[in-house]
Amino acid sequence: MSWKPEVDEISERKRLAREMGGEESVARQHSYGKFTIRERIEAVLDAGSFKEHGPQAGFGERDDEGKLTGFVPGNYVLGVGTIAGRRCVVGGEDFTLRGGSPSPAGLRKSVWSEELAVRYRLPLLRFLEGGGGSVAGSSGGSGKPAAPRPAGDPVYSPQRFAVIANALQEVPVVSGAMGAVAGFPAARLVASHLSLMTRTTSQVLIGGPALVERALGEKKTKAELGGPDVHLRNGVVDNLAEDEEDLFEQMKRFLDYLPSSARELPPERQPAGGDRRDRREDELLDIVPRDRRRLYDMRRVLELVLDRGSFFEKGALYGRSQIVGLARLDGLPIGVWANDPRHNGGAMGADGAQKVRRFLEFCETFHLPVVCFVDEPGFMIGSASEQAGTIRYGMEAIAANVRTTVPWASVQVRKSYGVAAAAHYGPNAHVLAWPSAESGALPLEGGVAVAFRREIAAAPDPEKRRRELEQELSKGRTPFPRAEWFSVHDLIDPRDTRPELCAWLDLCRPLLRTRV
Repeated sequence: MSWKPEVDEISERKRLAREMGGEESVARQHSYGKFTIRERIEAVLDAGSFKEHGPQAGFGERDDEGKLTGFVPGNYVLGVGTIAGRRCVVGGEDFTLRGGSPSPAGLRKSVWSEELAVRYRLPLLRFLEGGGGSVAGSSGGSGKPAAPRPAGDPVYSPQRFAVIANALQEVPVVSGAMGAVAGFPAARLVASHLSLMTRTTSQVLIGGPALVERALGEKKTKAELGGPDVHLRNGVVDNLAEDEEDLFEQMKRFLDYLPSSARELPPERQPAGGDRRDRREDELLDIVPRDRRRLYDMRRVLELVLDRGSFFEKGALYGRSQIVGLARLDGLPIGVWANDPRHNGGAMGADGAQKVRRFLEFCETFHLPVVCFVDEPGFMIGSASEQAGTIRYGMEAIAANVRTTVPWASVQVRKSYGVAAAAHYGPNAHVLAWPSAESGALPLEGGVAVAFRREIAAAPDPEKRRRELEQELSKGRTPFPRAEWFSVHDLIDPRDTRPELCAWLDLCRPLLRTRV
């Protein structure tokens, strides 16, 4: 007897799974200006490369004669495909079924996506949309029933979050909030090396408006609780995408700097447009003003030194005095850290310190040399800074620094003061200084105010005396003594920064090859 009836049922189950929550649910998803999960997967992957895992996971309905009458798929779609020819694991909630709240099969598939990425050492991309558990039971979407769910996991089950934590140490993990994301999916979102949300359709929530109002009596919309204005500034989400297409492009660009796993090295590329390693930009010669009270654009410094168009910034609105991101230098992927003097003079606050710590740990995991552009006046001072616990988080950043084993280069652009400065020079860092560099225990202004407090107070014109002292002492603030005493590797013409860093990377490449 032929097995054709069973084979036909396999085909029918797969056809029904591709219908997701049904025509009406899919149309509703589109009416919100959002793609379905299957459309997202197709958009981010190379055409025709997706191989789905578990397409028949779900719940089949049968009549009294045992004939299949319907099929409710597990509401998490996942599989393996390629991006620019490189294999990745891609998955996400199907919001057209149960609003993304996990069904039994959907939950198992979501856990398998992380297991799959770790087992085969492949980058993991998640498209998250929906809530966590529901008290409504396990009914399928669109009024369809689903299989009953056991009460709790077996006592021998592994810890659910273990594989999520393991993935962060093994493979690049990138997640996008594609709509309202709450509960377990929100936890997955932040357990990523890059988290993204869209400008108009995404919210990230521990609990939604109904739960918040019931528990706290606080009436807020989803956007007020967890929209981009909230989470881009508190560090929960790294970057904003204008729409879903922009989110897909940011995901792909981010992954292009990274190896497939922590067991490999980042991929080198030829610099775009034939960018020369010996390029010298005259603009660098006067980009830092002589007047210490005047600001300059640190991101412009990065543009002039790094491979053209290669800088990919992370978390621009969080910890704004610290700039972090990925770039290429002579085609080699690197981690970039710089101070932004336009925000608190570049001083490191509690948020900036946490941002830096996380970034340094990320660079260490994926073998990215760190290049730091230093203009650090010290830890942020004042009552708000003290209340935020800045010194604790600042020391965590320093601890992350001293634990790194990747190559480091630090370029002293301007200020390098106080305990916070220590975070900017990794173990055995290659240190270059510009003529504008200055360093010490305290910035000149603060140091004068402390050391000459009584003299200034006793002067007939305290403000005039303060300025005189600052002017006198500023004459001794020159980087030449540090170069003479070999306290920096070299004092350089700022225009030589790119060639000097490229020459340093020539020394680093053999060291990087020994890491894997």
